[in-house]
Amino acid sequence: MQIGVVFPQTEIGPDGGAVRSYGQRVEELGFRHVLAYDHVLGADRAVHQGWDRPYDSATTFHEPLVMFGFLAALTSLELVTGIIILPQRQTALVAKQAAEVDLLSGGRLRLGVGLGWNYVEYEALGQDFATRGRRIEEQVALMRRLWTEPSLSHAGPFDRITGAGIAPLPVQRPIPVWFGAQSAPAYRRAGRLADGWFPQVQPGPELDQARAVVSQAATEAGRDPATLGMEGRITWRGDAGELAGQAARWQDAGASHVSINTMGAGLATLDDHLAALAEAARALRLT
Repeated sequence: MQIGVVFPQTEIGPDGGAVRSYGQRVEELGFRHVLAYDHVLGADRAVHQGWDRPYDSATTFHEPLVMFGFLAALTSLELVTGIIILPQRQTALVAKQAAEVDLLSGGRLRLGVGLGWNYVEYEALGQDFATRGRRIEEQVALMRRLWTEPSLSHAGPFDRITGAGIAPLPVQRPIPVWFGAQSAPAYRRAGRLADGWFPQVQPGPELDQARAVVSQAATEAGRDPATLGMEGRITWRGDAGELAGQAARWQDAGASHVSINTMGAGLATLDDHLAALAEAARALRLT
């Protein structure tokens, strides 16, 4: 099972030096990948009365694909979006940006995608929040063509390309696409289309039920469920022994990857996050 980290977007601030130090140190500690969340815009609570979501216009978010271009030159970590909110973005542009990150990193991008929940972002980016589930299916198929065909034409409900292509193509042809999933429709979509998925539940009966839905959808689509990756997430609570136990449970549940998340753990500085990850790495016997 490959073990990585969740980049603490909201807690280490906008300093590029902190991004560099974080990426280089987690690699030194033995972690294999860095996963970054995605939000283009945050809602202003003064305008959106009653806003009860976890992020707002004051919450710091680096743009994942741009940041990954930076980290590609500084580390050999796998670079994972977890997740890019694909339907609020232009399909061809995401395909181009992902191809560039994959090229610059030597084939180290894993593109996690999902629907998102922030209608404020969809409005600002000119996309329809109501059709995001249908749109993502067309987008993923189209991106895979853009990553593997020098020129193509496509006419679908949401995207149109006439005799055009990306150059240069990525190293990985196609780039692996993983889905965030936390509902039955999302589980079925992951089974039909994804190379892997990010469950939003912990090991136990709920995860077992989700995996059954994913596996059934994969089988019905003529795919082998065993080929789909699954990445769990463990939040640091200050107890290295507990964390190691959770990692073991994810491994027993069949996870191919797991990420250690230090956001929301009450850590005030970059050094605090890295100290927690050093303790985690020792407990997981990475160093």
